[in-house]
Amino acid sequence: MSVKSAFNKVVDSLFYLIACSFVRIIQITPLMLVGLIGRIGGFLFYFLDARHRRVAVNNLLAIMGNSLSKQEIISLARENFARIGESYLCALKTAGLPAGKLCRSLTIKGHENLDMTRRENGTLPSFMFAIGHFGNFEVYAKLAFLTPGYEIATSYRGFSKPWIDRLIKSVRNKTGTFYFERRSEGKKLRAFMNRPGIITGLLVDQSAGRKGLRLPFLGRLCSTSAAPAIFSLRYNLRLYCCLCRRVGLGRWELEISPEIPTRLCGDVRSIEDITTDVNSVLERFVLEDPANWFWVHNRWKL
Repeated sequence: MSVKSAFNKVVDSLFYLIACSFVRIIQITPLMLVGLIGRIGGFLFYFLDARHRRVAVNNLLAIMGNSLSKQEIISLARENFARIGESYLCALKTAGLPAGKLCRSLTIKGHENLDMTRRENGTLPSFMFAIGHFGNFEVYAKLAFLTPGYEIATSYRGFSKPWIDRLIKSVRNKTGTFYFERRSEGKKLRAFMNRPGIITGLLVDQSAGRKGLRLPFLGRLCSTSAAPAIFSLRYNLRLYCCLCRRVGLGRWELEISPEIPTRLCGDVRSIEDITTDVNSVLERFVLEDPANWFWVHNRWKL
């Protein structure tokens, strides 16, 4: 091992220990206080992070510029940063909360929408949840505690910094959800989706790059992931949207939408039609509470 490699390893270990200490402090701090600190941090980042501030304001102007004044757009962007700060910090707290304590801050709406009838072969149904960056989006992983008998999985993109990747894994491992790195563990994720009694949640509200479908979202064309539609058809998964609504400081509600049909009268629907329906549900959530979404992402790049 070279001197440079050894030095980088020591630095990574040091950063990891510092970050772990910070996470432990957050996890012993009352949730409401964590949320308040997160909001303050997010508000400060609005002024410090010029690049993401510019992206958020430009996105809001493009989508809501005809209905809101410039000052209202700026106020909305500031609140959006505060919400994101609250969500990120609270995610560190909620990841380690046991089910009993979490239920005081998290409720589920639309659980009755899930079609729990068994498949023709007698096995439990499996589900695909199209999820987005709404509210504390890390609480999707807590569905494992709220849906007894089901296993939950999602995909993620690993971080380039080893200490960050190790830290995030250590936090997420407490949620009871299986995480598959989308670039290196796709085969494992596909094998998981092929089993009965599982729920797979995939984030679908960010740009899918060149491989995505060009579909309108909030009135503008963008690259959209077709993964939920494709996998639902391939593995006979029942498709729903599951989105996180902020209902107060340190309090959230997961809403499960009505089922999005992948077949009509026995015939397979097109991937484009299914994905358009997913986008429609996401649009409703964005417009219901714009500050609750992730405007800092360049969603409409093509």
